[in-house]
Amino acid sequence: MPDQTGITAHPLRGALLREAHARPFESLAIPLRVSHLVMQTGTSGRSQEVAHVSELCREMGMEPPAEDASHFIIETAHCRVRWERHTEFSTYTVFANGDEDAPFSNPAIHCLPKRWLERLPGELLAAMHLSLLNNGTLDANTDSLGRYLQPDSLAGSYCSGGAASVWTDFLADREGYLRFLVIDESLSPAQAGRLVQRLLELETYRFMALLGFPLARELAPDITEMENRLGTLMDRLATVSDLADERDLLTALSELSAQVERLMARTNFRFSATAAYGTLVRRRLNALREQRIEGVSTLDEFMERRLAPALDTCVHMGERLERVSSRVSRAANLLRTRVDVALEAQNRDLLESMNRRARLQLRLQETVEGLSTVILSYYAVSLAGYAFRGLHSIGLMPNPELATAITIPVIAITVAIGIRQVRKRVTRADANAD
Repeated sequence: MPDQTGITAHPLRGALLREAHARPFESLAIPLRVSHLVMQTGTSGRSQEVAHVSELCREMGMEPPAEDASHFIIETAHCRVRWERHTEFSTYTVFANGDEDAPFSNPAIHCLPKRWLERLPGELLAAMHLSLLNNGTLDANTDSLGRYLQPDSLAGSYCSGGAASVWTDFLADREGYLRFLVIDESLSPAQAGRLVQRLLELETYRFMALLGFPLARELAPDITEMENRLGTLMDRLATVSDLADERDLLTALSELSAQVERLMARTNFRFSATAAYGTLVRRRLNALREQRIEGVSTLDEFMERRLAPALDTCVHMGERLERVSSRVSRAANLLRTRVDVALEAQNRDLLESMNRRARLQLRLQETVEGLSTVILSYYAVSLAGYAFRGLHSIGLMPNPELATAITIPVIAITVAIGIRQVRKRVTRADANAD
């Protein structure tokens, strides 16, 4: 139907316009505390999550989200809670303004009821606290940062064009949360919102990308074993000559192909998702616009050293599976061709044998037809002789022996023609039936 432009609109136009602003960056005031949870819920947990968010809304005296909602914000007197539903996971982010006695001493997650948090749908994948501090609140030196982060694993850089410094050790604290310290230099509220959002997404997508790594390591022995089996079968393929052995080899290749396809069906989605999440991690790192702090690894360097090998492993395992599948397919096609050629040779020999039998049957049939002509002619001449002798006894046939002799060629020719006509009629009926 026409929209406000007066032109007939595509049915998805409105949804696409809204999608561009579905998850906008927020303007954040400093100081700020943020807690972020990533729950893996699969692709079918929306209704359960909406019900759980609605429960918190009712407890806070707010209207619950719509049943088909994919994101929702709950505003309370002490904090703001943002729920976002993604393809296979959901995030819960808690923002709380105001100072705390020391970084991470009063995280934003403490604003939510503990019993409600304990019943979050899904399985916890990533959890982090972020503390955004005013300039001068904390000295960015190893001694000061070492009270909150592990100095041996410390990574940091200037971000957003030098408007803030970001520090983390990528290690979980006693409660299982990763910690990020962001020290404001000259951040505007909009810059602060973008920086915080990118850091949260960086950790979210890093964990989602790493989900494929344990699977890749688990599959490595299986893929190696399949490659060895394929090599053994290819060696047999080069030497086998008997048709029965070729069929056994084809059965083994089919079983190997089925095993490869099962593994590919099990891993394709995860490895594809790993590649996609890895791309998102790199994009978020580029968006941080990091500047080096001397003596400290940047976030990008940490990711390149720790995340890149895991992603490469997943890509490598996926490629190995693809190669094994392709090689098995080629070997099976080659073997099927050999079996088909052998079967065609057998069929050719069988047809030649059948042709020989048909020719023999034809000769036998011709012999039988000759004998049948003689026998039928004999009986017909005998009957004619009885008839002529009967006529002779009443004076109608002066010489029955001569008459019998004269009828012999006539009867023989008539019988031969009759048998031939019968054969032609039967052959024609058989051809019409085919």
